[in-house]
Amino acid sequence: MTDRTQNNRITGLSDNTLFNLYENCTLCPRRCGVNRNAGVKGRCHESSDLYVSRAALHYWEEPCISGTTGSGTVFFSGCNLGCVYCQNYDISRGDSGKKIPLSRLAEIYFELEKKGAANINLVTPTHYIPHILKSIESAKEKGFSLPFVYNTSGYENASSISLLKGHISVFLTDLRYLNPDNAEHFSRAKDYPDKAKEALSKMFETTGAPIFDKETGLMKKGVIVRILVLPGQTEDAMNITEYLYKTYGDGIYISFLRQYTPISQNIPEGEKYRSLTRRLTTYEYEKVIDYALNLGIKNAYMQERGTEKESFIPAFDNEGV
Repeated sequence: MTDRTQNNRITGLSDNTLFNLYENCTLCPRRCGVNRNAGVKGRCHESSDLYVSRAALHYWEEPCISGTTGSGTVFFSGCNLGCVYCQNYDISRGDSGKKIPLSRLAEIYFELEKKGAANINLVTPTHYIPHILKSIESAKEKGFSLPFVYNTSGYENASSISLLKGHISVFLTDLRYLNPDNAEHFSRAKDYPDKAKEALSKMFETTGAPIFDKETGLMKKGVIVRILVLPGQTEDAMNITEYLYKTYGDGIYISFLRQYTPISQNIPEGEKYRSLTRRLTTYEYEKVIDYALNLGIKNAYMQERGTEKESFIPAFDNEGV
């Protein structure tokens, strides 16, 4: 795959040690412990073979991420969280994507830069952290200078986030649940609230307060936390909002998402999932927004109506891979 004899100059880990993280894999909180280097797939649905489903400019992220030229978005196949309402189901279950060598990943970064990308946006990256670290290192050694965005569900180990220091400029993370019962019902991850809060603390420690480019308005460094407001779950969304503001104040940006799209064929039957079969109402979304405004939150992004359409979900057709 690559010469693993030299130390990674930022993490201090040898390449051999870095890629050995796939053995007895505990990169994410699932800690499934399989040997992905031997071809075994973890809870993320992937072995250590690198699969990417799309690499293209994306214009629908937060304004400080997409800017006017688009974010250079790399969608990795697989996912360590696996929500029952997943919007990217085609790739999250590891059923699509193209296998590429490590060297190709760094090439993709340069190709996106040539297309005018504002940054490189790594989507569902958790289970490929060793590849990501090495590819960024390789690209920077060849003069690559765009910032890297780590776009995650938030279900992370703080120890894994620590490895990213010096590589990742912006964390674009979710905080899906504070209610552990919701985390269990919808993502089979009752420990999500604790793990996500620990990881977020490490992200903030890594980047500090947000820094923006004065000319473009693009975020150069910082943390954005997304709250996907789910139908029937406004109470949890408001609790998340309050937690974030009381903990981080204006040190982070909060992005309130109203884009939930029910992918009905994927949602299990049963009363506890019934609310997920419909779209979010305007009343529900505005209830959360009003709560945020009453708290005094100013560093926030809000979405207009129409973002819940399936057309906002990109085609995972191996474009740019």
